[in-house]
Parts: sequence; structure tokens; C-alpha cells
Amino acid sequence: MTNQRLGGILLHPTSLPNEFGIGTFGTECFAFIDFLERAGQNLWQVLPLGPTGPGDSPYQSYSAYALNPVLIDLNHLVNKGLIGQSDLREAKMENSGKVDYGFVNGSRENIFSKAYKSFRAIAPESDKKTLAEFEAKHSYWLDDYAIFMAIKEQMGGLPWYEWPDDIRLRKPEALTKYSIDLASRAGYHKFLQFVANCQWMDVKSYANQKNIQVIGDIPLYVSFDSSDAWANPEVFMLDENLDPEFVAGVPPDFFSEDGQLWGNVLFKWDYLKETGFDWWIKRISHNLELADIIRIDHFRGLIAFWAVPFGAKTAKDGNWIEAPADELFEMINAKLGKLPIIAEDLGVITPDVDAVREKFNLPGMKILQFAFDDSVSNPYLPHFYEQNSVVYTGTHDNDTVIGWYNALDSDVKLKLHKYAGSIGNDLHWTMIRLAWASVSRIAVIPLQDVLGLDTKSRMNIPGTLSNNWQWRFLEGQLHEEYGVKLLELSTLYNRIHPA
Repeated sequence: MTNQRLGGILLHPTSLPNEFGIGTFGTECFAFIDFLERAGQNLWQVLPLGPTGPGDSPYQSYSAYALNPVLIDLNHLVNKGLIGQSDLREAKMENSGKVDYGFVNGSRENIFSKAYKSFRAIAPESDKKTLAEFEAKHSYWLDDYAIFMAIKEQMGGLPWYEWPDDIRLRKPEALTKYSIDLASRAGYHKFLQFVANCQWMDVKSYANQKNIQVIGDIPLYVSFDSSDAWANPEVFMLDENLDPEFVAGVPPDFFSEDGQLWGNVLFKWDYLKETGFDWWIKRISHNLELADIIRIDHFRGLIAFWAVPFGAKTAKDGNWIEAPADELFEMINAKLGKLPIIAEDLGVITPDVDAVREKFNLPGMKILQFAFDDSVSNPYLPHFYEQNSVVYTGTHDNDTVIGWYNALDSDVKLKLHKYAGSIGNDLHWTMIRLAWASVSRIAVIPLQDVLGLDTKSRMNIPGTLSNNWQWRFLEGQLHEEYGVKLLELSTLYNRIHPA
């Protein structure tokens, strides 16, 4: 993927500070990119950017292609003349350090509806032409997504598998009727995707101008309640009534003694193989427009996946089923070329997973928080790393370094102290230094660890369904001294490469 040594920060846009309850694709993104440039960073890693449902998890989205409309910068709509400054009052909320998703989701409807109405009435023809071009280019997913969201609204938010049978099963007569009746509302959702896409592409372009690459994130699976599953049931392991035969999860591991029961629908790999993996080719191609590098979450599920019988209470009773990974990546390389993909290879990793990753030269992940147990051969100890890897102090699924350290027993702390040498009062910087000094070509640090925050700033606790994905940093919290330290480390360990 790269022969340069690179460094960067993991931060989801929702965590950026502003006055609108949630970070957006607005000036806060550009300010953060400026900080990254001053700090000598080459990478900005984000979580999946899709529209979220109950639980607010970016890994459970209504679409594998769409962007989350709540990430739209409202000031941009003012600047375009689509809404007035007074319209922003209902969306303003003091930054408490947490996203209030109920407030955010509830405060956008009136604003977005007014913006859409204004666009149809007063937007210049050039803008309307650009929207039409966007709709045509993305019609292969956008048409289904837009009518899916419009029907979902009419159904009071019910998941598609609880809709009346005629539209649940996509009977042609029902599809025609709903498409006519809800044409305006579907157009509204297409408009929001157009605005979000334009804004994000401006953010990405600005980052690239600053010699910063964006690392995007693809959840391996899609949500059962998604436009993808509703519109393409043949791609997934669904029975004749479109109920899941099996759902996704992982067996017990470091994160959860019961395993994790995700509930996502699983891919019907025989069908995908017969169709030249067209669905996956389109998905990866689309995501590589939104990001320069993509991380595939739960990469091991492309080699063999944990299939849990539908209706099971935990993931313990699942079984492994093989997937055609070699054929998939051969086709991806043939259609798209060798791609900048990071393989999230955490959890239960078997030799066949390593074999596929190595065959296609995909870097895996190393987590420093996993390194300090009582094993002298722990593969997460930095002296065992290979160059073709990405090292993290932790990911969105880990506690912060400070929170993690505070929960360690004395024996593990002692091993860390011996390994790292002097720690003092800057444990988080000691861990960052270990990552930056490692042979891994890419090192990425969650912003919480740069700021030295404790467990209250953790992004997600796997296996829990509430109070996650909320953390935001405060205005003025990202001091320039942190950038100076990062620049010093990046220079010292050859992770700075000016354009």
C-alpha cells in the first residue's frame, strides 16, 4: 500500500466541536485538518459515515453507500441561501462533550425540508444540473435508498421486514404505487445525499491538498434493516419469506465472553461468485471515492464467517462457514487494481486469514493495549511487528489508554513499565511513542489518547447497545502543544513526509 512511514489520528467527524450538537462536514473538519498538517500527520481515520439507526452505531447503517444527513454542515445551507440564520436556532446546542442523538435527529427535519423546498424553487440551473448528474451516477444504489427511507418514514420508522407484504416483498404494483405517492419525499432524500456528498468531497479534497489521506471504514456486513437487504435480497442469506436463515456475530473473544451477536444479514457467497462479485466491486469502488484508504472491519469474515442461527440469544451457538476470499480479491484486483485496503484482523484469527492477507499484501492491525499480558510471545508486543501493518494504541472498541491503564492489575502495569522504560505522568505519550517508534509503516492514534483522556471519553463498549458513539472534544481542548509533540515524534521516527 505504501513504503513510507506514516502517522495519523483516529477521530470520527461526530466528535468535532461546534454549536449544533454533533460534529459535521463544516469548518470544524477543515480546522482539524489544519491541526493535522501542523502536527506533521499524514492520515485522518474516520468511522463509517453512513446513516445510523437505533443505537446510533455507524456499524449498523441503513445503507452501505449513503452518508449520514446529520453530518451536513448547516452553515453551508445558509451560505447557499437555502435557509436563514434564524432557522439555525432550533439546531443549536451547547457542546457538553457528548452527542445527544435524540436532539440532533429531531432538530434537522424542519431545516432540511426548508432547504429542499428552497433548492427546488431558487437554486440556479447549474446546481440543479449537478444534482441530476449526481442522481444519475449513483442511481444503482440511490434510487433504492431514497424510496426505502421515504417508505420507512410513512411506516413510522418500522424496519422493512415489518412492512405490509406487498412492499416488503417488493411486488411490482406496490413499488410503482409507493414510488408515485412518495416521489417528493424520495427526492428529498436524494437531495440530502447530494448535499452531504458534495460537502464531504470538499473536506476530502482539502485534506488531500494538505498531503493528508483519509482512511475510511467499511463494515463487512450490512444491517438487516437496510436498503441494501430490502432491495437486493438475493445477495443475502434470506429464506423465501425474506427472513434471515443465519445472522452475523463473532465467537467469544477478548472483547466478550459470550461473543458478539451483531444480527446483520450474511452474504450469499454462491450468488455473489456467480455474478462476478459485482455488488462488492461497486461497494468498494464507491467507498474509494469517499476515502483514499479503506479499512475492512471484521476482515476475517471474508475468509470464514461465524453464522448464528436466527433467533439465538447469544453468539455462542454459531458455526464457521467458508467464503471465497481468494476469488473475491482476485476479481477486485482485476476490476479495480491493487487497492489501499487495511485488514482488521483482530479477534479469532486463523492461519487461513493470515494467508489471504499476506497473499494480497494487505496490512493487518496491531493493538498496543493487547500486548502486555503474561506471554513473552504476545504478537502485539512491538518487537514482533512486521512493516506491513498498522499499529494503534487502541481503536474505537477499546478504552482510552488512560482508562485501560487505570483498570490494569499491578503485574500487567509492571510489565508495561519494564517494557516502556520510564513512564512518569505521561503514560499516553509513552504509548504513542511506542507506536510511532515501531516498524509498522502506519501508526494511528485515537484523539482521546493524544488528549490523555480517561474512560469517560471512550467511544464504544462492544456488546452494549446504549451510551456509545457519543464522545466529542471541546472547543479549545486540542492545544497546539499536542501538535508540537506529535510533530516531534513524527520527525524523530520518520513519519513526516511533506508534499
